[in-house]
Amino acid sequence: MNEFLLVFRRDYKTKEIQPSPEQLQAHLSRWREWFDDLRARDLFARPPQPWESVGKVLKQDKSVTDGPYAEIKESIGGFIVIKAGSYDEAVEIAKGAPILELGGTVEVRMAVV
Repeated sequence: MNEFLLVFRRDYKTKEIQPSPEQLQAHLSRWREWFDDLRARDLFARPPQPWESVGKVLKQDKSVTDGPYAEIKESIGGFIVIKAGSYDEAVEIAKGAPILELGGTVEVRMAVV
């Protein structure tokens, strides 16, 4: 198993696209559910250092590009480290990230061992 860094980004600045308090509560519930699922599947890992300087970015429409290339308005909202057998497997896991529901992205990087 390899370790992958998942970095969550989205536009936290544009007022018109921010979720309402109710939407935010529902969104946070989705994060808890996703984290509980990852924990149950024993996919969390401890972050090693250093990380590769390149990676993959998963967008809201589930398209995958080489990256990282953050949009100007995007900010990092958090990160986790997971265990997966390959980039493809890590990307499949990242597709469940609730940040995608709010137009955000997930950057996927493999640990340098």
